[in-house]
Amino acid sequence: MPFIRRLALCAALAFCALPLRAATEDVTVFAAASLTGALDAVAEAWAAETGHRAVLSYGGSSAMARQIQQGAPADIFIAASADWMDAVATSGDVQADTRRDILGNTLVLIAQGQAAPVKVDASLDLPGMLDGGRLAMALVDAVPAGVYGKQALVSLGLWDGAAPLVAQADSVRGALAFVAQGEAPLGIVFATDAAAEERVSVIGTFPAGSHAPITYPAALTAQATSPVAAEFLDYLTSDPARRIWAAAGFSAP
Repeated sequence: MPFIRRLALCAALAFCALPLRAATEDVTVFAAASLTGALDAVAEAWAAETGHRAVLSYGGSSAMARQIQQGAPADIFIAASADWMDAVATSGDVQADTRRDILGNTLVLIAQGQAAPVKVDASLDLPGMLDGGRLAMALVDAVPAGVYGKQALVSLGLWDGAAPLVAQADSVRGALAFVAQGEAPLGIVFATDAAAEERVSVIGTFPAGSHAPITYPAALTAQATSPVAAEFLDYLTSDPARRIWAAAGFSAP
């Protein structure tokens, strides 16, 4: 056999012997707005390891859930409360056997810039602290941070005085922006949101018993079929991901 033909045959056999890398795939993730930043870092780490890409769409958990129920093309849903995951599970829009709680969080009171700390209990004078301004919160009957916030204020006997002064935003990041931009002197957000915005400071933490436990459930949607989507869901609780979550201030569920 001529030398050139032998060389070509050897090259072909060597190529066939190489392990084949799966084609790059995109995984679409609908996630709670409070995961912005940390989930971006998790997705980047996963992409560096696997070559695949997570396409992230953020918003209030209520809006994300409704979009999934209406057929939006998502592979994974990560909510900031069990209630909205329950809703999409009840409607059959997630694969119930893939559901798991991946994170926890804390509810805090924030102010613009640096401000003196306060004790968040039944004696807190929110109307006096607001001095005619507004208390920024996510939608109190829909978005998890707002729901938890209302629960806490009701539990502490502060809701009746605060309710007329609440300025509601479509997401917790919207409430955070109200305070950061000086549109509201105070706000109620998750601790991780406050940590992501240098223009605000945490002045108090709501007692854990004043609201339902803050958990972030995640699951594959009913329409997710790719093994790569399941791989990214598993990666959310991997050691590399846990280090990123912890650095951002999230706790274990």
